[in-house]
Amino acid sequence: MSNQEICLAMLRDSDRDRYLACLLSPQDKRGALAALYAFNAELARIRDLVHEPLPGEVRMQYWRDLLEGSAHGSTEANPVAASLLSAVEAHRLPRQTLIDMIDARIFDLYDDPMETRTSLEGYAGETASALIQLASLVLSPEEAAKSAEAAGHAGVAQAIAGMLLLMPLHRHRGQLYIPLEILSATGLDRDSFLAGKDKARISAAIEAFVGLGRDHLAKARAIVLPPAIFPAFLPVTLAEPMLMKAQNAGAALFDQSLQQPQWRRQLVMTLALMRKKI
Repeated sequence: MSNQEICLAMLRDSDRDRYLACLLSPQDKRGALAALYAFNAELARIRDLVHEPLPGEVRMQYWRDLLEGSAHGSTEANPVAASLLSAVEAHRLPRQTLIDMIDARIFDLYDDPMETRTSLEGYAGETASALIQLASLVLSPEEAAKSAEAAGHAGVAQAIAGMLLLMPLHRHRGQLYIPLEILSATGLDRDSFLAGKDKARISAAIEAFVGLGRDHLAKARAIVLPPAIFPAFLPVTLAEPMLMKAQNAGAALFDQSLQQPQWRRQLVMTLALMRKKI
């Protein structure tokens, strides 16, 4: 298998939605997009692979060293690493943006709560938003600059939807991504939210969190996207259904999944590509 095929196979198993986004993108761009998305998937799963933060930071350091030009061992032995470097060179992608993505993901290794809306938006900006913008650079560097603001808002909405989707897992770990200032406004703190007993206040906090996601999604939708870079935004089209389900679920979100069936997610993304609307 080629490195591109290996990256796509990894995405098929670990991030099915971005895997489909690759398939719905121009064929000559799929290799670079698959490399970016596989790199993101590798960072996202580090918490699942380690029992303590320090080994996770060691894994993060591998990727940082790779991008800074001091890779350990043969890069070719790691198909994702080799594909990522090829994409960076071929499309002149900013390495610092990728390094910032790694640094932001260190937060995932610990159980420290997200303090404010601003810190949440900063985290989402350096992860989900950055990934959208990097994908836009692959698709059309000329048009990517026009989509930076949309990528910023879309990434926050997508990140919040993803956090809501994973909230049962995060709660089990003791992780908290809803900003403490939102919890405080509803009369909760970290421990009382994670305890899950005050259903009414927990539902109010989730509703406020959903509202923040919907606000950013509305701002992204208000910006007309150049058709050439639209495939970079395809995964964002799944955010609204997830946000709506989370609002309806409220505190029951702790005990149920927001994930739609795969066929429905594929349909949503395919229709969005035809309409060019997120």
